[in-house]
Amino acid sequence: MATDDFFRSRLDQMIDLRHPLVVLASRMPWSQLETVLSPAFTRQSREGTVIEGEDLFGPTVQMASSGTSSAGRPRLPIRLMAALLYLKHAFNLSDEELVARWSENVVWQYFSGLDYYTPKLPCDATQIGRFRTAIGEAGVEELLKATIDTAVQTKAVRPSEFERVIVDSTVQEKAVAHPVDSRLLEIARAKVVQAAKQVGITLKQTFVKEGQALRRKAGGYAHARQFNRLRRTVKRQRTILGIVLREVSRKLSTISDGCATAIARLNTLLERAERIRTQQINDKNKLYALHAPEVECISKGKARKRYEFGVKSSIVVTHKSGLVVGARTFPGNPYDGHVLSAQLEQTRILLEDTGKSPKQVFVDLGYRGVDRENPNVEIIHRGKYRSLTQQQRRCLRRRPAVEPTIGHLKADHRMDRCWLRGQLGDALHTVLCATGFNLRWLLRAMVRLGLKAVFLRSLWQALLAAISENEARQDAPRAPRVAFQGC
Repeated sequence: MATDDFFRSRLDQMIDLRHPLVVLASRMPWSQLETVLSPAFTRQSREGTVIEGEDLFGPTVQMASSGTSSAGRPRLPIRLMAALLYLKHAFNLSDEELVARWSENVVWQYFSGLDYYTPKLPCDATQIGRFRTAIGEAGVEELLKATIDTAVQTKAVRPSEFERVIVDSTVQEKAVAHPVDSRLLEIARAKVVQAAKQVGITLKQTFVKEGQALRRKAGGYAHARQFNRLRRTVKRQRTILGIVLREVSRKLSTISDGCATAIARLNTLLERAERIRTQQINDKNKLYALHAPEVECISKGKARKRYEFGVKSSIVVTHKSGLVVGARTFPGNPYDGHVLSAQLEQTRILLEDTGKSPKQVFVDLGYRGVDRENPNVEIIHRGKYRSLTQQQRRCLRRRPAVEPTIGHLKADHRMDRCWLRGQLGDALHTVLCATGFNLRWLLRAMVRLGLKAVFLRSLWQALLAAISENEARQDAPRAPRVAFQGC
């Protein structure tokens, strides 16, 4: 078959065009996504900037716009990077696993907008993280909004379903170890000593050997339930950390020259290490990880996991079909009812192209007492059971349908553990997990709608064949009967 490239076959000639991901690729609003996301990647002129290069005669130094390009390297296609984010969270892959599988999967390459098979990595794995940070929270919300618009366009969901939604909260855990005083104190001491060495501070004593020995002792005492010895060990660790912090603070004021970035990092470490050294059991706003100060200790009343360390996330799904139409994070562990208005505001923005907005919200008892703060919606929960109509009671029985959605978000779409940095990473990760869930939901919808059409078409063809066969049998001339003659 003739192709544009003599030596290669096109992807649409290599794959099954009835594949759900292939069908979905033609339904997604890629042009709209490129229009919305492209302002984040506008080329900036670097005229007058010194550019270091190298030629046959050695290193060279030139000024931008004087024989060299004043712009940076051409960016990768936005559709490719957006498709990679969709596939990453739809199929629960890390960045490294994603680019490796993409280079081997022809259907994924077709979904990403390629015409020909490319047996190489689409990009470096780190570029996915840079693209994710560049588009920000507004960009990933556009990816989520595209899945909702596609569901409406393909008639996989009716716009009237958006008037009834279910809202619930969960905990998105951070990639931190379980916080233990002895471990936090030892890590703080080691990190402060390392940062002080980078800025040129020489300490009289770093307590490396004693610090490591005390940490091992604390672990053994905790395992043996020898709490008096454990307390004495932790007290000695606090003393050692205090000695190191005071010496570094004294010598830091005498440093005149040094890297500003390293000094700023050291100051941040000193502040966090001091918080770890002084915090007690019953203190509020405790620091649970040296590298992640945004982590909160949240208790959701689970029997198998009493405390979770991360950030509170809110999820909104449609009442009937279970499509995710809202996902946000709320730092600081606020009360569920106090964040309902902000969550519904995000949902209204995502649904603005559909012409619908939530009117009935089904929640659990954690959202009681917030009716006055949300006058435009009807909040329905079990505490109002006596005042509900029969229809509202029937709809309320479906409120637990959001729980399996949260379970799938954590088990199948990487929401069980957030590896992204800071509060921005938490916000991006929650929305992207919801985006991956919606993509898998759309793939199932493509199969469901396609099989329905195929079934009806085959049923109609079989019915027509049976009718025509019956008519042909009636119109055929009958053979004359032969009388039976006996012997």
